[in-house]
Amino acid sequence: MNLKSTDEFISAIRLVNNADGTSTFETGKIPTLKPMNTTAFWISNTTEEWEKKMHTAPRRQYVVTLKGNIRFKVSNGSTFDIQPGIILLAEDVEGEGHSWEIEEGEKWERLYIPIAGDAESFFIQDPE
Repeated sequence: MNLKSTDEFISAIRLVNNADGTSTFETGKIPTLKPMNTTAFWISNTTEEWEKKMHTAPRRQYVVTLKGNIRFKVSNGSTFDIQPGIILLAEDVEGEGHSWEIEEGEKWERLYIPIAGDAESFFIQDPE
């Protein structure tokens, strides 16, 4: 994965559903200085056990890591790491979902920003 932020974009990884109910991920970017239609936000630094098991995203949302290095796993066993500077776009709201574990540190400090309704996420997938 070539995740590299620039002045115009921030690196991002998107969790999505496959047609068969499994989940996968795509690497890409999100433009900077682009107004986004969101509803609210909250910060979390706690983890409940169910969050580490396979689960779907409760809503379409951006997850911005403030502190920690987190390894995510999707349905086929593929993994990717999220750390500060990479935005997670959680859109796997149905099916099997994903799991995660803390790779570095003791806490995952993160900011959840739900995307309003069917609003555009502005995610741009990397070319394959």
